[in-house]
Amino acid sequence: MGLRVLVADDSTVMRKILIRSLNAVGVTDIEEAADGERAIAAFGEGNFNLVLTDWNMPKTSGLEVVQAIRALGSQIPIIMVTTEAERARVQDAIAAGVTDYLAKPFDTDKLRAKLSKYVLL
Repeated sequence: MGLRVLVADDSTVMRKILIRSLNAVGVTDIEEAADGERAIAAFGEGNFNLVLTDWNMPKTSGLEVVQAIRALGSQIPIIMVTTEAERARVQDAIAAGVTDYLAKPFDTDKLRAKLSKYVLL
């Protein structure tokens, strides 16, 4: 199956961790964005089945990424990757249209469980 995922995180290390975890569950068609602005541009150019976005990014936040994608009318699953400290803000993200969240630190099994709820692996 051709699952295409957009990974948006300003941390190179976190993007690598997310990509390695996605690869481990069989997802290889992945595009990276180092900030929210690039994530929105990439989303407009690509045909994605899923978005994984960090909350805190320069230029444009993960919440603004969610709002921009939803403003385009897209209903694809968007999973916000957050730290435990940000969990209180998850309600804001849900109100903006985020599908779910994945708390850092996470392991491949947690990522797989989240993905399997929304996309076919």
